[in-house]
Amino acid sequence: MAWGDRKSKRVNFQRGIDAAMIAMDGTWQRSCVLEDISDTGARLTVTSSVEGLNLTEFFLLLSSIGLAFRRCALIRVNGNEIGVQFLVQKPEPKARAAGRTGRVADVHAL
Repeated sequence: MAWGDRKSKRVNFQRGIDAAMIAMDGTWQRSCVLEDISDTGARLTVTSSVEGLNLTEFFLLLSSIGLAFRRCALIRVNGNEIGVQFLVQKPEPKARAAGRTGRVADVHAL
């Protein structure tokens, strides 16, 4: 798939936004620049080598204090540019989120 063949509309950043890629277990970190983003993924320019890293699943930190992040998976590489897909965690069932039983009395007791 070429860079222009995307399913979601992208927002392009003229100068890019500094970000960081971090392993799920915290064993590696790489600086990167966010070039464009959509609801489903992003294009990043990586400032150092990603060769040998496990890019099956990792975090993309969008803020310096880690409050804005997305879980990602690598979908393509073109030199120092990579395409990532955002991974969506399935929401917890409503019954478990509301005190494990989903009963109104249990929610109010909290």
